[in-house]
Amino acid sequence: MKSFVFAFLLTISVHALAQTAAEPTSSNQATAYVGTYTQGDSSSRGIYAIALDSAGLQGKPVLLAELENASFVAMHPNRPLLYAVSEIGASGPDSTGIVAYSIGADGTLTKLNERSTRGGAACHVTVDPTGRCVGVANYTGGSCILFPVLEDGSLGKAGSFIQHVGHSGVNAGRQEAPHAHSINFNQDGTQAFVADLGKDQILLYDVDPAAGTMKPSKQAFLQLPAGGGPRHFSFHPDFELAFSNLELTSQVALLHYDREQRTLTLGEVSDTIPESAQGKGNSTAECLVHPSGEFLFVSNRGHNSIAAFAIDVASKTLRSLGNTSSGGEIPRGFGITNDGEWLVVGNQKTGNVVALAIDQKTGALTPVGPKLSLDAAVNVRFDFK
Repeated sequence: MKSFVFAFLLTISVHALAQTAAEPTSSNQATAYVGTYTQGDSSSRGIYAIALDSAGLQGKPVLLAELENASFVAMHPNRPLLYAVSEIGASGPDSTGIVAYSIGADGTLTKLNERSTRGGAACHVTVDPTGRCVGVANYTGGSCILFPVLEDGSLGKAGSFIQHVGHSGVNAGRQEAPHAHSINFNQDGTQAFVADLGKDQILLYDVDPAAGTMKPSKQAFLQLPAGGGPRHFSFHPDFELAFSNLELTSQVALLHYDREQRTLTLGEVSDTIPESAQGKGNSTAECLVHPSGEFLFVSNRGHNSIAAFAIDVASKTLRSLGNTSSGGEIPRGFGITNDGEWLVVGNQKTGNVVALAIDQKTGALTPVGPKLSLDAAVNVRFDFK
């Protein structure tokens, strides 16, 4: 594998991949890790690396680790570590749900260990900002779980497992049971927020990051609009606002976070597609805030677009900036470079990855460079460094 990666680097002349664990050589070079679905007709085999420079995506994706349905990956905030879920139906004690990898100086991944997530279809993973624990959401299982990060970067035995109960039932086909779809942390890792599509709720948990344990917060949950189906969750950099995309109604909810009281309240709810496109089979996937805190982006599957919004922190409002084509069909997850200059999206159905340049003043998105072919690309994450 190492010789293969090295040959790849020579081919595309991008040094960033070989320096994954260090600072990029310039703000115009970056490496992204892409999770893929491997089942069905997909030819993908797991986790890939792709290279990005000032001209867009370069070279070809490089397979770094084989993993069944590696649908979501997360980077450690300050160490060369990557964690990936394996989104499969099994939920037994011996089933693989989460895998820990170390990132070598040459960009390769070395498996450290794996753990069962004790719930079917582990679909989302996040590392707390202190780097001491890892959270996973199980979609089919309707549950969430925390693992402590050990000294070598591997995952210790689960500190907490919480089974969600109940469901909203508004959408009979999708909300017949709890479906935890993402887990995210506050600014210091002492609180977790789990978006449950089946319950129409964001559930709040108090966290001990060092132990990898959690328990319901004083505010146990925030109820979101009925039938919306909250999927992902993203904090504003000041941690006074947050956002959750509603998968089933093609909307995004603005949330107010009280850092002292550790509570969430619901603000305005905005559409992510034009009125003319509503009711035509769209669903949202990812929502991320731009590093500047000035813009919010949401991917639309069906409309095949990225919706952009301007964030007014003072008035706590969103203003739609319109939609830009994702450059393929069924845009799933996307990532934003640390300098905020690029948004890179994986289009699941058409099997390609596309780079969109972000205008730093207006938030406008412009496709730049070639599309990279990669079957069932569903998640993109850049190194935090």
